[in-house]
Amino acid sequence: MKLYNSIGPNPRMVRMFMAEKGFDVPKVEVDLLAGENRREPYATKVNPAGQCPALELDDGTVLAEVTAICEYVDEEKKDTPSLIGDTPEERAKTRMWTRRIDLNIVEPALNGFRFSQGLKLFQNRVRCIPEAADALKATAQDKLKWLDGLMGGNPFVGGNKLTMADIMLFTMVDFMGTVGQAIPADCKNLTAWYGRMKARPSAAA
Repeated sequence: MKLYNSIGPNPRMVRMFMAEKGFDVPKVEVDLLAGENRREPYATKVNPAGQCPALELDDGTVLAEVTAICEYVDEEKKDTPSLIGDTPEERAKTRMWTRRIDLNIVEPALNGFRFSQGLKLFQNRVRCIPEAADALKATAQDKLKWLDGLMGGNPFVGGNKLTMADIMLFTMVDFMGTVGQAIPADCKNLTAWYGRMKARPSAAA
């Protein structure tokens, strides 16, 4: 088994999830900046979507998409607490929050970056819409404020337990902070949550 790894928040999410689970596999570094992920052999033999990360299992099966990889790791490593949930209700809530974060924060924030600061890197790889960048960034900021209000005093996004949703959000907002999309100053709940997440040993993975 091996993980095709690279820079960026998505591979980091998987690494952090694996660190929380105590799940370690060899890593193959993919040069994202040089476009290795969009060329042969990676783009056909590993992940035809041309994205990182990807997890190759012992039988040669390749899993892509961060949530699919994390769910596999969670089920494979049953001797540590689940980061998806122990009951159907807990698992559904984790998937609900992960989906909300992915659609409402991750996607607009990343595209806002790709269409502005990251334009030179991405303009020949994906369809870019520079005129949409500011609105996409504002959308992500609006949803961070929305999430801040819903969290209240809960230690984690979904309540009292760390889940995949927290890990997705943390790796994303940590990256956003480096490209001019920091957590809004008035989001006190998210700011406190971010501090707790950054202090976890797994954040260094």
